[in-house]
Amino acid sequence: MSRVEFKMPKLGESITEAAIITWFKNVGDTIEDDEMLLEVATDKVDSEVPSTVSGVIEEILYEANAVIKIGDTIAIINTDGQVLTSKKETSKRDTKLQQKKTEKPKASKRPKPSPVASSDQFSVSNSNTFFSPLIIKIAKESHISFEELARIPATGHEGRLRKSDVFQYIEEGRPYKFAQPVAQKDTTAYRIPQLNFDKGKGKVVEMDRMRLMIADHMVYSKHTSPHVTAYVEADLTNMVNWRNANKIAFQEKHGERLTFTPLFVEAVAKAVKDFPNINASVDGKNIIIKEHINIGMATALPSGNLIVPVVRNADTKDLKTLAGNVNELANKARENNLKADDIQGSTFTISNVGTFGSVMGTPIINQPEVAILALGIIKKRPEVITTEKGDEIAIRSMMYLSLSFDHRVVDGFLGGSFVRRVADYFEQFDVNRKI
Repeated sequence: MSRVEFKMPKLGESITEAAIITWFKNVGDTIEDDEMLLEVATDKVDSEVPSTVSGVIEEILYEANAVIKIGDTIAIINTDGQVLTSKKETSKRDTKLQQKKTEKPKASKRPKPSPVASSDQFSVSNSNTFFSPLIIKIAKESHISFEELARIPATGHEGRLRKSDVFQYIEEGRPYKFAQPVAQKDTTAYRIPQLNFDKGKGKVVEMDRMRLMIADHMVYSKHTSPHVTAYVEADLTNMVNWRNANKIAFQEKHGERLTFTPLFVEAVAKAVKDFPNINASVDGKNIIIKEHINIGMATALPSGNLIVPVVRNADTKDLKTLAGNVNELANKARENNLKADDIQGSTFTISNVGTFGSVMGTPIINQPEVAILALGIIKKRPEVITTEKGDEIAIRSMMYLSLSFDHRVVDGFLGGSFVRRVADYFEQFDVNRKI
C-alpha cells in the first residue's frame, strides 16, 4: 500500500503558517490530482489548496481552525485507491487525530497565572492553555508574560486567544499587567476605567475574517508606529493632458489600458530611489533598507475590504510593463482571484483615495513598512501661475498628497523631502513623451 503524506504547501514569501478554513474532502473520499482538497487562510489572503496526487483520503490530521506550520503533514492519501476501514485501524486514526488536536507546542508551556482574589482586581482570565505561535510572537515583541496572557479575555473558538484580543488589550493599556493579590493591592493606584458604553441598537453585522484581519493590522500599526503626516499639493496638468491625449493610442499600440496608477507608481518608484531610507522596515534596534522597490497598491475588493497587491521591482520597468502589471492585479482583485504571491513583499505602499472622491487622506502605515502615500482626487481649480506675461490665473488640475511615516526612523526632513520629490515628478511630467 502506498501512503503519501500531504504537507501544508508554501503559500507565499515570508508566510510560515496558515489556518485551515475548511476541508473539501472527508476520510474515505476519493480525490484526483489537482482537485481542491482544502481551503486555508494566511494573514493576507485565503487560498484553495489542490491535491498533488490521486487516491483516497486515509487520514485528516487537523480539523478546521487549526494553525499549521508550512511543511507540516496535514493529511495522508492512499494512492492505491483503498483506505483501511477496519474497526481497529479506524480507532487508531481517531486516537492519532485526537492526539494531534490536544498536542501543545513546547512554547505554549507556561506557569499557572498568579491567584487573584477579587473580580475588581483583574480576575478575568481565559481557560484555554494553548497559545498559537503567532500569539507567542506578539507577546514576546510586547514583553507580555504567559501569566499576563492568561488574564486577557479570549473571544476565539473554544476560548482560544486571538490576535485581535491581544491588540485590543494592548490598546487599552494592558489593564491586567500588574495584577496582584488583595494583600498587595495599592488602593490609591490609578487604573484604566472599565467603562461600559451604550453602543446603541440596530442591525448587528458580524465582521468577516478579512475585516477582522484588517482591524488587527490597523490597530497593530497604530500601536507600533508613531504616525506623522506631511502634506503637499501638486499641479498635475501636464500629466493629465498627456494621458488624455495618448490613452487611446497607448491601448492600440500596447494592448493595455493607460490609467493614472502606472504613472503614479513610476513617479513614486523614482522618488523612492532618490530617498532609499523611505524604503525600509524596523527590526528591533535595526533599520533594514530594502534591496528592491516593490510598490503596493491599496485596492478595494468587491466585498468592500481592502487588499494591497504588489508591483515588484517597479523602478526597473517601463510604462508599458507597469501598465500591464497594474491592470492584471486590478483585474485579479475585482475577480477575487489574487494569489498569496500577488500581495507579498511590498516595501512602500500608495493609496489612491481620490478614486473614492476624497480630497486627501491620512493613511495608516502598511506594516512592516515605514511610510505610506495617499493620493487625493485630481480636481480642476483656479490657480495663480507665473508666465512670460507675469502672474495669471489659470485652470489647473491639482492634487493633494499626504505621506504618513513612522517617526521612529523617518524624521520630518526625510518625510517632507520625499513627498515633495514625488510632487515634483508629477509636476515635471514630460508632455512630449513618446508612447
